[in-house]
Amino acid sequence: MERALTLRELNRATLARQLLLERPALPVAEAVARVAGLQAQKREMPYIGIWSRLRGFRREQLHEPAVRGEVVRASLMRFTLQLWTAADYAALRADLQPALTRAMRAFVGKRLAGLDEQPVLAAARAALEREPLTFARLRSLLAELEPEWDTPALALLVRSELPLVQLPGDPKWGWPATPAYALAEPPAAARGPHELIRRYLAAFGPATVRDFQTWSGLAGVKAAARELEPELVVLRDERGAELLDLPGAPLPDGDAPVPARFLPELDNAILSYADRARIVADEHRQAVFRPAGVVRATFLLDGFVAGCWKLERKGRAAALVVEPFGRLRKAEREELAEEGERLLRFAEEEGPREVRFE
Repeated sequence: MERALTLRELNRATLARQLLLERPALPVAEAVARVAGLQAQKREMPYIGIWSRLRGFRREQLHEPAVRGEVVRASLMRFTLQLWTAADYAALRADLQPALTRAMRAFVGKRLAGLDEQPVLAAARAALEREPLTFARLRSLLAELEPEWDTPALALLVRSELPLVQLPGDPKWGWPATPAYALAEPPAAARGPHELIRRYLAAFGPATVRDFQTWSGLAGVKAAARELEPELVVLRDERGAELLDLPGAPLPDGDAPVPARFLPELDNAILSYADRARIVADEHRQAVFRPAGVVRATFLLDGFVAGCWKLERKGRAAALVVEPFGRLRKAEREELAEEGERLLRFAEEEGPREVRFE
């Protein structure tokens, strides 16, 4: 009989694989590979995401491998910027290309109807091979090349179809506010979804096929999952849904203690499931997932999202504003305040700082 996992066991499995159950001491590139990428839509996001996951993390531990090209910031899942190791980006990009193309078509497909895309992509590639370009400069070149077409739509076409990475340069947050883009190393040939499924389960399992589809953006993978199933462990959740997992992957006890954790906006630990109840209770979804694709920064208590947080800056002063969903016990408030103070010291190295509860 297939083992049924409780909600808390699923929660602990996710936290363990996302390096949120305990903070290990790992090289940054190894950690980024272990969690299968980090959200990087805003340049401070991967820094905060890694700080919450690794013991003693310092800024230069990400900045230096970024400058060396060992980790890259590039569009991938959900057509948003993600942080990946360069090796993983090269290995997985081709298999994820259909999801990028589909997302681009959903955004601007009607605005590009009838366009001969290949000359545009060839011209953009040639320009980027000559030198890295900011997107403002790339849009200017595209406007000169195709003046009668929608320039922002052309830029999205290039961003989705060419393997572009942002060049780092800001010592504080790694990438400047207006970064230049360069062509990545040529991606490996697509290998099919099997390796993607394995990588997903290692970082986010146990999970359903629908969960994998939510993470990857790929459709039509049920047959591939069935082909892989003899190599996998089949489990069930409390609702009876079939879960797939890797043999020997961590399945901590549901009562394993979890320290308070602060997650940045759009963190992949929250977004990488069709059923997000393993970390965000249904009654809190609307508070976390806002209109226009906004996903607020959150904090975890006992492993589950218990509220949101934000940084407020005024001059040299900074405040970490904690917004719990309900009344906090004294011990919870103290733990959040201590962790929040540590986060503030990391995010704001100088000036007055305070943790404020609202």
